[in-house]
Amino acid sequence: MEFIAAKTIISGYTENNSWFGSNYNMNIYKGCCHGCIYCDSRSDCYRVDNFDRVRAKENALALIERELKSKRKKGVVATGAMSDPYNPFEKEYMLTRGALELINRFGFGAAIATKGDLILRDIDLLKEISKYSPVLVKITVTAADDILCRKIEPNVSVSSDRFKIIKSLSQEGIFAGVLLMPVLPFIEDTEDNISGIIEQAYRNGAKFIYPAFGVTLRQNQREWYYNKLDELFPSVKEKYIQNYGSSYECRSLNAKELWSLFKYKCDEYGILYKMNDIIRGYTEAYTNTQLSMF
Repeated sequence: MEFIAAKTIISGYTENNSWFGSNYNMNIYKGCCHGCIYCDSRSDCYRVDNFDRVRAKENALALIERELKSKRKKGVVATGAMSDPYNPFEKEYMLTRGALELINRFGFGAAIATKGDLILRDIDLLKEISKYSPVLVKITVTAADDILCRKIEPNVSVSSDRFKIIKSLSQEGIFAGVLLMPVLPFIEDTEDNISGIIEQAYRNGAKFIYPAFGVTLRQNQREWYYNKLDELFPSVKEKYIQNYGSSYECRSLNAKELWSLFKYKCDEYGILYKMNDIIRGYTEAYTNTQLSMF
């Protein structure tokens, strides 16, 4: 593991954040080894060299402790936006676990996005934090079928294992659900795939599913993605070029039909899917004295 210098790890306070209601962002690791063919974090704008190599920020826990101590407002600390906090190195270095211990000690909430089953190791801490502050876990699932999942996300837990993660978290009272994005046009944007994900989410106790029926492409990320399409899905790249050109947002041509199906099935199963409802769902039990954002 290479350690890189960092002056700060936790962002400044954001009030009424529309993205899952988090107030702070925290990225302990830089880069990701999952190898997902679509990852937006490869984009040049994020300035992550050698993206597939995971590095950790030096003195991370000391920095996090200092920063949490100095925050005037309590709030939800989000992690997992740029690099999965449960990459394989976390098993040894336990930096995410250490950060959760500090989040718990200083009375903050936590919102975690991951594809890794190592989060199950930290259920004890998530339960402890949730006694006083909101806890949200977002498990990314884009393919109902494990074979397809392994092609597009080769170095991480397959979809069936991720649903088991949701089940374990939900059984322990953790507010967990599915981040259904991206849904890759011409590969994943089928009724069978979307229905399969919703049904498995329901069977495993998911509280919510938040979707995006398409994928974003920019800069060098587009080149990486197209190379992977040529390798794994011959002739699909040509469909992107024909239908989207150089557009940043590649919305599924089936998005309208998929949304209707998605909404119907989520309503049928009682699964939340609107952002405001999800935020309310995991925060409503906490009073004004616990989080200044409420």
